[in-house]
Amino acid sequence: MKKGLVALALAGAVAGTLISAPASAFQQITHKRIAMDAVAYMQAHPTTTNYAKLQAWVSAAGLTMTQFAEVIGQGAYDVDDFQDTYLCGAVTGDCVYAPVFNAGASLVNYTSYWHFQNHTRGSDTHGNDFGGYNYDLLTVWGDIDNIAASWLYGDYMDDGRRGMTGWWSRDSYEYNTYGITEAHYRQGSYSSKSMYDDYEEMPFQPIDNLGQYWYSQFLAAPTAQTLGFVLHTTDLLQPHHVWTTSALNHSGWESWVADYYDSENLNDSALVTQALNDFTPINPASDDIRPLLTQGGAIAYANGGIVLSSTDHTDRVQVAEVVIPHAIAMVVHVLNHAADRVGN
Repeated sequence: MKKGLVALALAGAVAGTLISAPASAFQQITHKRIAMDAVAYMQAHPTTTNYAKLQAWVSAAGLTMTQFAEVIGQGAYDVDDFQDTYLCGAVTGDCVYAPVFNAGASLVNYTSYWHFQNHTRGSDTHGNDFGGYNYDLLTVWGDIDNIAASWLYGDYMDDGRRGMTGWWSRDSYEYNTYGITEAHYRQGSYSSKSMYDDYEEMPFQPIDNLGQYWYSQFLAAPTAQTLGFVLHTTDLLQPHHVWTTSALNHSGWESWVADYYDSENLNDSALVTQALNDFTPINPASDDIRPLLTQGGAIAYANGGIVLSSTDHTDRVQVAEVVIPHAIAMVVHVLNHAADRVGN
């Protein structure tokens, strides 16, 4: 198998390792802080952002700006906890949403596999400009990627009653992931069930499609919570999620960012101001936010690769001082566009 796939016989021995895989990019608290800091930035810069329009909508919804920031921050936090992605055993047909038969459910769910955009390659089999996580097509990878592919070898995506099955037609479906989650994140691209019949070759949809789905839900029925779900796309400023690997210091980097977010002043407003100019604002005539999101991914890809190989504090500060302000700036751009849509 490609990438030195760990022998299936080792799967039981490494099951404990899978409890921490796949890594979930920025820690949930970091996602929350980025969203809340974007609101704080807009509040401090009302003449260069759409803060007044945003405040008018928030007030009409019966919230204070402090409450609004808390709700969208929690929404960005909550996406990692979605129980919307079930993979089913190739032999047993048993469908679960987290590694080791839910033993790791409190730490990570398979929903994390929708949180990547692979900038090391071009378009994917769905027709997206950049694909998502696909073990078979990874350009960089490590132990967690290999272990997961070994443990999940041949497993398939839950596609509901009378869908794909395990050996001897066994199927204990739990949730129609293909017909619900994958369909939501398809966003105009093409999919077939056969794409999801073996984990090690699954072409998961990229995270910008996740963001676009939730943004369309927000525009259809504006709530602070659904807008918060959109903002989980700050994963695109996490280098591991655009170089695309669950390994290579992934969890160590995310822990470091959470630990040093304040002491290294990673949300420096001056850096956010500079970062805003590195994005092309969302076309006012369009509700497609994906071009903006992809710009965020390109920035992380161009500037953050060193954290895959280095744990040096200085290296990490250098990258974090780029990606965190740009993540906050990306959220400001999304909130500016949202304010135009709901604040009129």
